Amino acid sequence: MGFLYLLVRISKVILMEIFKTEDWKKEKHVPVIEILEKKENLVTVKVSVGKEIKHPNTTEHHIRFIELYFLPEGEGFPLDIGRAEFNSHGESTRGPNTSTVFTEPVSVFSFRTEKKGKLIAFSYCNIHGLWRSEEELTL
Repeated sequence: MGFLYLLVRISKVILMEIFKTEDWKKEKHVPVIEILEKKENLVTVKVSVGKEIKHPNTTEHHIRFIELYFLPEGEGFPLDIGRAEFNSHGESTRGPNTSTVFTEPVSVFSFRTEKKGKLIAFSYCNIHGLWRSEEELTL
């Protein structure tokens, strides 16, 4: 095995340990993956945070981004499908929570594939860190 291969494998293990996968308290952080449509190799996926129990969305406490990856069956590394950033959390020139604009942590991604595999979503809460979930994609 080459050095680069070992470095990548070790990095993946370390990264996976910092991602949380189970919710706690009254807030929901784990990204929810919903496969909306599979048609002629075009896959449409919705990823959200706080589907059942809404996550706080204030200047002080919010979801900053969601990322979606796809690991095709038989492949060694996931492919980066996309990233959605949520940058408005009530802040304005008048101070925190003074705006009427609050972005919601919901995004829709579309991509083409001829393989089944695993969808992997990450979300980041500015207070509680990184969160991960997975969903199998069958064609």
